[in-house]
Amino acid sequence: MRTIALEELAGILAPLPTHPRVVVSGNFATPHVVLAAVDAALPTYRLHALNAQPGLPDREGVEMETAFVGPGMRKSPSLRYIPSRLSLVPRLFSTTCPPDLVVLHTSVPVDGKVSLGIEVNILPAAIEAARARNALVVAQVNPQMPYTFGDAEIPVDLIDYAVEVDAVLTSPGLMEIDDVSAAIGERVAARVHDGSTMQLGIGAVPDAVLSGLTGRRGLRVWSEMFSDGVLELDRAGALDADAKLVSSFLFGSPELYRWVDRNPRVSMLRTETTNEPSLIAQRPLMTSVNTALQVDLYAQANASRVKGKIYSGFGGQTDFIVGALHSHGGQAILALRSWHPRANVSTIVPMIEEPVTSFQASAIVTENGAAWIWGYDQKSQARHLIRDAAHPNVRDELWEEAAALGLA
Repeated sequence: MRTIALEELAGILAPLPTHPRVVVSGNFATPHVVLAAVDAALPTYRLHALNAQPGLPDREGVEMETAFVGPGMRKSPSLRYIPSRLSLVPRLFSTTCPPDLVVLHTSVPVDGKVSLGIEVNILPAAIEAARARNALVVAQVNPQMPYTFGDAEIPVDLIDYAVEVDAVLTSPGLMEIDDVSAAIGERVAARVHDGSTMQLGIGAVPDAVLSGLTGRRGLRVWSEMFSDGVLELDRAGALDADAKLVSSFLFGSPELYRWVDRNPRVSMLRTETTNEPSLIAQRPLMTSVNTALQVDLYAQANASRVKGKIYSGFGGQTDFIVGALHSHGGQAILALRSWHPRANVSTIVPMIEEPVTSFQASAIVTENGAAWIWGYDQKSQARHLIRDAAHPNVRDELWEEAAALGLA
């Protein structure tokens, strides 16, 4: 790894092919300073990032590419969405999406290694693919990036060039837990047992679930991500102090970033490991909590598209639902509001018209109750959804639709 000035980068990138593929850290680990220099040096390129946040270059000549759409790409006219379960996304780099340049955001070197810090995810696979085809790997080396262990540690000889940048890491805005989210979180938390292994997604409902688990004991974490709610569980003594907290990326506050820095309890692993269903199934009492945009009377969930347009993608939902259902004592829960406040429509619908993201969770939980799904025949599933999860305003209509579908 050779340290260079930011101004030298343009000359180093000059030999890249026309319209190269640039893979960068996503979420809140995007190396914005170095990426801006890359953008200035390349007339056109593909930009590949997972769950990209606002602030990415988005101009004519930049083609956005991802398997999970974040707010930084969602409205881009150049968006190229690649459907894939998150556990399989790393394979893209050795098959259909080979990188020409990988831009990382790392800690400063320690004993011949840097750490990917808060974003491991698909990056180890991108680095390996780049090395296999003699592509470039460049790191934005930041003293403010926490040093985390596991697959986050990368030998410096896998990186061609480093640019030193002292920059504050960005964080998501504070997630307000409103009354509806709190009610959903309370209902989900009531179904979590002591000693469970938790996986939760991003948003007010997962945060509310974690807030409701402070009275549990012996909880473990095996998740594609975790946020500040884990800090709350740790302070409350709810976590198994002898178990590693396993994640692939972090999504949280400066306090969380300080807490994970050189914390031996935190193991940051690559996506192929955290999201491998067979490994998820080995976790005791694996409890997966995700959300959806819609659930229909066949217990199918749409968590990816709105009015035919891609909103996010499969993500890790399919990986964790399968893994949790195969875990001894495990459960896969989809938690969502029964009524969409902005669209002013029910989220429980007769039949989903969008492509299905997942199906057959253990239960669908809303602020109205928990509809148990797995193990019941399809008429019982529909009955539970209408009676226990749907908004009261649409239950009569859903009963009529269920009868028309032969589900009542």
